[in-house]
Amino acid sequence: MISRIDSKRVAVLLMVAVLMPVCSSAQSSKSPVAPRREQVQAVVQEAYDKFKNDPNGKNADYIPYLAQVPSNLFGIAIVTTDNQVLSLGDVKYSFSIQSISKVFTLALAMEELGADKVFAKVGSEPTGRPFNSPSAVVDMPSHTGNPFVNAGAIATTSLISGRDENDKWNKILAFYSKAAGENLSLIDEVYKSEAATNTGNKALSMLLAKYERIYADPFESVDIYTKQCSVGVNAVQLARMGATLANNGINPATGEQVIKPESIPHILSAMMMAGLYDGSGGWAWRVGMPAKSGVGGGIVAVAPGKGAIAVFAPPLDEAGNSVKAQEVIDYVTEKLNYNLYSPGSVGWKK
Repeated sequence: MISRIDSKRVAVLLMVAVLMPVCSSAQSSKSPVAPRREQVQAVVQEAYDKFKNDPNGKNADYIPYLAQVPSNLFGIAIVTTDNQVLSLGDVKYSFSIQSISKVFTLALAMEELGADKVFAKVGSEPTGRPFNSPSAVVDMPSHTGNPFVNAGAIATTSLISGRDENDKWNKILAFYSKAAGENLSLIDEVYKSEAATNTGNKALSMLLAKYERIYADPFESVDIYTKQCSVGVNAVQLARMGATLANNGINPATGEQVIKPESIPHILSAMMMAGLYDGSGGWAWRVGMPAKSGVGGGIVAVAPGKGAIAVFAPPLDEAGNSVKAQEVIDYVTEKLNYNLYSPGSVGWKK
């Protein structure tokens, strides 16, 4: 016969046995490698102080609006997978997302079609050419190259379904907002400035049509693409979009599964291969983090399982990448062991 004390022990043990799977499941949904705040805060301050007065680079001037953005603006934001937010400098200034938008339109296309179909229709090969190269469209076997050169990005945008142009555009904007955890909006002045000067992208769209590698009306697709590049984000919002990728597709602020987990490795691999235009190979060599830049002055880099860093500083190098953003991310990556190709990124000690 079981005593009263023993029966209480049995009851407690049964309760623990029932609750353990629940607790384990809850714990396993959180990253085991999210950095501690104190690990990051000092490094971000060091990077800000070290590079804030770097005079190198110049604003993009082929889009009139971008040439007018104050070149001294400088902001750094980190969002971790457990939703710690660290920011410094001009992190509330809304700048145009530009080519960083390509990452999230790719993610949306994969949500609708799956990774294999998107790969078959767009591809993911570095072109070795400038991001707006017409000859790459002609010479590359896929004719699109990859989702992060302009031709491939326009083709990716053309894959998004919708009743009409407005429906497609609203779907893209809503998806970006889910990734950012806040409602984003079009910077109309940027859009008008780009729409008045986007004849090169229109030419690319017609080349794509020649090779049957665009999947909606060419000029409509270019117009939607121009709008997506003109979306305004600040550094914290952009870091949260990156952290959503780092967090297996779950927005760390809202808890919403924005992107399918199975899409994340494909997106990050494309970022590593082609995320910094003609500087992508050097970036992978030096820094080793999946990243995407935009000529608006932003770069977002992703440390899977840990979080993302976004830096905004308008002056660009010759490849079109923010000078200060590259310096900051390189510095932070080295100090915090974020380089994916380094054993230190998974805790290996020297």
